[in-house]
Amino acid sequence: MSALFSPFSIGELELRNRIVIAPMCQYSAIDGNATDWHLIHLGQMALSGAGLLIIEATAVEPEGRITPSDLGIWSGNNVESINRLLTSIRKYSDMPIAIQLAHAGRKASCKVPWEGGKSLSPGQGGWVTKAPSPIPFAENDRTPNQLNKEGIESIKYAFVEAAKRSYELGFDAIEIHAAHGYLLHQFLSPISNQRDDEYGGTTKNRLRLTLEIFESVRNSVPMNMPVGIRISGTDWVDGGWDIDQSIELALELKKLGCAFIHVSSGGLSPHQTIPLKPNYQVHLANAVRKESGMPTIAVGLITEPLQAEKILLDEQADLVALARGMLYDPRWPWHAAAKLGAKVDAPPQYLRSHPVGLENLFKGK
Repeated sequence: MSALFSPFSIGELELRNRIVIAPMCQYSAIDGNATDWHLIHLGQMALSGAGLLIIEATAVEPEGRITPSDLGIWSGNNVESINRLLTSIRKYSDMPIAIQLAHAGRKASCKVPWEGGKSLSPGQGGWVTKAPSPIPFAENDRTPNQLNKEGIESIKYAFVEAAKRSYELGFDAIEIHAAHGYLLHQFLSPISNQRDDEYGGTTKNRLRLTLEIFESVRNSVPMNMPVGIRISGTDWVDGGWDIDQSIELALELKKLGCAFIHVSSGGLSPHQTIPLKPNYQVHLANAVRKESGMPTIAVGLITEPLQAEKILLDEQADLVALARGMLYDPRWPWHAAAKLGAKVDAPPQYLRSHPVGLENLFKGK
């Protein structure tokens, strides 16, 4: 049996295979509400045959959006729009669906990427951003407001309320976003966190907010709902967040019942130097997996079926995630199954679509 198409369990959530569709921001929401674009986009992802679909970074409060067009889960209207989305998708797909809960911190209030992605001022439709320290992401960005204790408690509350809404909506799992230079990553890294209170300074203090939010979210939903986290394994900047600190975080998260760790990298500093190549982040997932013993998801320039298979056979990760690769080829799991001699789920409307010679590609045939 192909390792990629073998089943795997995250807590009590059973996945049919090891392919994860990573969160991919679409910047197509209106006031945080999902639109028909999300239905089209996520609908095709849910028909792909992957084992798990994680929807895009979903802001826990309006100021936590990367752009004004980000998806949100802070209001009743947000919840109604997501409910409509899930109800439609689940008429035709039983693929498990997780939600990624996020706050962008100092990287919020930006234009959408295809308009340049630059910082927006309040006069341009943006807002004043929040961060652990008054340090902007880029030289020309507006300086964020440093969060005080009341602000920190407000954000913790927003994550908890978002988690409760996610459970009530029927999501199968929650992923907390602590990667890519967004708010929780900003608290973790000594580059962006220069506080002198209990949330800054030592590694233990810089871990504190992420651990508090994780524990609060974990306690706010039933134990049969897996709660995991996405981290950046390294900032790719000297003196920044690195793999040793990531392992320390992972060990603390394990004590709190973390179901999985999704290991990415970078995003905190424009001075990062990333060696982009296939599998460039896999060694980070491998290190976290070996030292923590937790289920680990590897992601980043994993594009070929045999490449993904080898990561699993070499026990470098438990699952592999694709993002851009799925945008380019929404049927990637089908093609991977054909390459690896495996079977994959497909909707009955598509069962007759197999090429000649692949009559046994789809399950149920």
